[in-house]
Amino acid sequence: MRRLGVSRRQLFESVERAALASLAGEDYEFAEWRLARVSTDYHVEFKTFFYSVPHSLIRQQVDLRATARTIEIFHRGKRIAVHQRRYGGPRHGTDPDHMPSSHRRYAEWTPDRFRRWGASIGPQTEGLVIAILASRPHPEQGFRTCLGILRLFRDIERNRAEAVSARAVEIGGLNCKSIASLIANHKAARHSTEPTAIVDHANLRGPDYFH
Repeated sequence: MRRLGVSRRQLFESVERAALASLAGEDYEFAEWRLARVSTDYHVEFKTFFYSVPHSLIRQQVDLRATARTIEIFHRGKRIAVHQRRYGGPRHGTDPDHMPSSHRRYAEWTPDRFRRWGASIGPQTEGLVIAILASRPHPEQGFRTCLGILRLFRDIERNRAEAVSARAVEIGGLNCKSIASLIANHKAARHSTEPTAIVDHANLRGPDYFH
């Protein structure tokens, strides 16, 4: 510094101070970036938890920015979703605005509500409901199936519904089409065991015989 003939303070004031930028308004927060593909249930996965994006972006590639507190999702540089980061509890974070209208209709339903409905019929039907919801990548995708089964079971006896539920879980028939088929088969099997009327053709004569 003696050779330069100036002090460090003088160099700072004359050269460096003008180049300094203001400090950031917020503390620095570490962020982790990932590429992700939107699945058919309009969610992206980050460390075993799932976060929704607008359903129109199904199968699109997006950028995911994760901090300790938030999950931000970007598509072509534009932020399309932000969620509070999850560390426990439900594995899916779903914004109702991201849901297609067919799913949004059932937003007031919950998996526990369907489980209670199944339990009101019997343990086998409760098991069927649990199996249906667990078989979907996202539980909401099973709500319409559960509602369809509710309509099918409305017109049959409780013991028949329990028998059909048990069989459906046994063979993995976890959709309305399979349940309807099982109800029809159960009804046909029950009718086949009932005694049939015997017609005494010997007592039929004249035009009644041919009729």
